[in-house]
Amino acid sequence: MIGYVEGKILKKEEDRVLILANQIGYEVLLPAIVMKSLQNKNIGEDIALYIFFQQTERQPKPVLIGFNLEVEKEFFQHFISVEAIGPLKAARALNIPVREIATAIEAGEISKLTQLKGIGRRTAQKIIATLEGKMGKFALIRSNDYEEMPLDGDFSKQVLNVMIKQLGHRAADAKRMIDKALKRNRSITTAEELFDEVYRGERLEGN
Repeated sequence: MIGYVEGKILKKEEDRVLILANQIGYEVLLPAIVMKSLQNKNIGEDIALYIFFQQTERQPKPVLIGFNLEVEKEFFQHFISVEAIGPLKAARALNIPVREIATAIEAGEISKLTQLKGIGRRTAQKIIATLEGKMGKFALIRSNDYEEMPLDGDFSKQVLNVMIKQLGHRAADAKRMIDKALKRNRSITTAEELFDEVYRGERLEGN
């Protein structure tokens, strides 16, 4: 299975790119948010994408969907767990930043979700019903800092590294947010729970 591709751009179309990697050309479908981030990339330039790989009996032709951030791919995998949203529909729908989508899901903002391409009110309600309470991590994405950092075994350090390197926070701000979350909820034992508590704290401070 293909999970990551790094190579040179051979061709750019409206919703996809052709990437040359090790003498093989990979056609990768890109959501609008990813394509927009590559608008200044030219043919022949280097590119690196995390790949969601889709192949089923009903759809035997492999489909590769690309993302700049591993966390974007993770969000996408949550998104397609919603009833009636398959990978192709989900890829077309992502026309606003993941952070904004995640925030809208947590806030139950149906009107915001209906701004996604191909998503009507009923589907927006299904998205909220399925994913509400699971989007705190993704709502914390801040910038287009695509550099990755390996995670270690301590879940609080994992969250700190992700917030700095994937989600775009300054180190001091990320540490402050994590410390406050751990003081509010001393029963946290996993990175996912800590992300949710950090997000909850940011929402409380924002009100």
